[in-house]
Amino acid sequence: MTTHKLPDAERVSALHGLPGWQNVKDRDAISRNFKFQDFNTAFGFMARVALKAEQMNHHPEWFNVYNRVEVVLTTHDAKGVSALDIEMARFMDELAGQ
Repeated sequence: MTTHKLPDAERVSALHGLPGWQNVKDRDAISRNFKFQDFNTAFGFMARVALKAEQMNHHPEWFNVYNRVEVVLTTHDAKGVSALDIEMARFMDELAGQ
């Protein structure tokens, strides 16, 4: 399956439906910081996202310290944000209870 970079209008529309997600400066990517109650909750979130990422064959860039998870999503094959990134962002928001 070939994945294509989202046109600007679709990207803007999708981001309107994803509160907390923002464009990454100087890069065709979106990002969000999640904060959880504790490390266990943050790690559990990451584990569930990892299972979805494997299923989708679409993996986030992320960084974790204690209860924080910083996420960057982009589709390297498409050289920018694609529908896969939007799907993953929605999944993450649902898991985090957003």
